[in-house]
Amino acid sequence: MALFDENTTIVPAPRRQLPRATVAGIWALTIALFALLALTFLPSSFVIQQPGPVFNTLGTVTSNSGDEVPLISIEGAETFETAGSLDLLTVQVVGNRDRTPSWFELASAWFDSSRAVIPLDDVFPEGQSTDERNEESAVMMVDSQKEATAAALTELGYDVNAMVRVYSLTEDSAAQGILQPDDIIRAANGTQVTETEELRKVINDGDGAPVDLTIERDGRTLTKTVTPTQSSVDGETVWLVGISTMHDYDFPIDVTIQLDNVGGPSAGQMFALGIIDTLTPGELNGGQDIAGTGTIDAAGTIGAIGGVRQKMYGAVDAGADYFLTPETNCGEVVGHIPPGLQVFSVATLDDSLAVLTAIREGDDLADLSTCQ
Repeated sequence: MALFDENTTIVPAPRRQLPRATVAGIWALTIALFALLALTFLPSSFVIQQPGPVFNTLGTVTSNSGDEVPLISIEGAETFETAGSLDLLTVQVVGNRDRTPSWFELASAWFDSSRAVIPLDDVFPEGQSTDERNEESAVMMVDSQKEATAAALTELGYDVNAMVRVYSLTEDSAAQGILQPDDIIRAANGTQVTETEELRKVINDGDGAPVDLTIERDGRTLTKTVTPTQSSVDGETVWLVGISTMHDYDFPIDVTIQLDNVGGPSAGQMFALGIIDTLTPGELNGGQDIAGTGTIDAAGTIGAIGGVRQKMYGAVDAGADYFLTPETNCGEVVGHIPPGLQVFSVATLDDSLAVLTAIREGDDLADLSTCQ
């Protein structure tokens, strides 16, 4: 019996063609995948802000030497035990001018409510080097610590004497070889100055004329003459002596704030509250976990900061139940408060203390100011 016919030719069935729409879809998907792959490597002009480390001003931190030290330490006055936390929040920036996040990373951050995509120039201004930015950030941190200490001690009835101290000189400074870091500038052209703005006004009123500066250096009073140079800032002609200054004070007690590798001025409010809690009996926060942010000046005025939304998420991650935000940041807070966090708006140090008093004593928190 024959199983097949050797003379029979078997013709394969014709291949079924895919519908034109399916082919088009495959090509579109392929092109999209290649485009997505390309975008992964293409540079962008944005960076990402996300919650950064959280520090308890009543706790300890690890110093650059690896030692565990109090974040706030005070000598020359009686200090008291504290409890709970008064957390300061930070924001971490992903990306810089040398390496910006990929478009894939940006897309991921865009749909994450705890992160924000912002223009590169808003964080790293054109023409400013990384070293210059770090220097500026370090100066702001030192200033915030001084202002917070002044605000806290003034609140507690201490006398503080304001002064202008030279922090550093620029490379092309007109004061090179004349002024030095840590010089205290007491007067300019015979006018007493205790604020940087006062010094700046005297220099600019001179319209380029040499300025006689009365300074203190190593316990000696000296007179130094500096001839300003002309520059343009935001389209306005100004006269500069080429120094960065910080607002300093002659404090009656020694307050040391140990916080390495963190810059900017936004921790001022929480520094001030931590100092007050350390110098007063009992628990200023009622032993609760409270976080906050905001600049502060010696008069106790609390100012706006950046990244408030990311900081609220950082507070939740750290276990805080309450959050103090500058009143001037309320527009960024409304509609973005993470679940489980109570947010109070404050404009002054007295406002912040009123919130802590209400929490500590179990008062009705509904009477406190919030962002609405």
